[in-house]
Amino acid sequence: MRRALVSVGLALSAAAVWQSFRRVEVLGTSMAPALLPGDRLVVMGRPWLRQPWPQPGAVIAVRDPRQPDRILNKRVAELHRPTGTLDVVGDAPSASTDSRTFGSVPRSSIVGRAVYRYAPAGRSGPAPWPAEYDQA
Repeated sequence: MRRALVSVGLALSAAAVWQSFRRVEVLGTSMAPALLPGDRLVVMGRPWLRQPWPQPGAVIAVRDPRQPDRILNKRVAELHRPTGTLDVVGDAPSASTDSRTFGSVPRSSIVGRAVYRYAPAGRSGPAPWPAEYDQA
């Protein structure tokens, strides 16, 4: 009986972890040169959202405040903890629609933090970080 409970617990935990990851595609040039159209990212969602706020420089997937069914890939620029919001920006300002256009976004609009680029094959690897935000 105990073995069955452990197996069920492990299966439920694995399912929860699996569902916390989501795949998103980069569609525009707002994050160039770090991310290019056609790049595909793995973003880590829910468990990460219970942890501390994303750090400035983190690449996140966030719901577009103008079209909530649309997902934007942006970099965290600034946190506004008292109001529960954050500013997100693209790496290529002239090609980016971001907080400079639509203002701060609520923390609840975060889909997840980009953790890995899995395609295209020649560009796969951990989420890109500019030197000033390097976490290593």
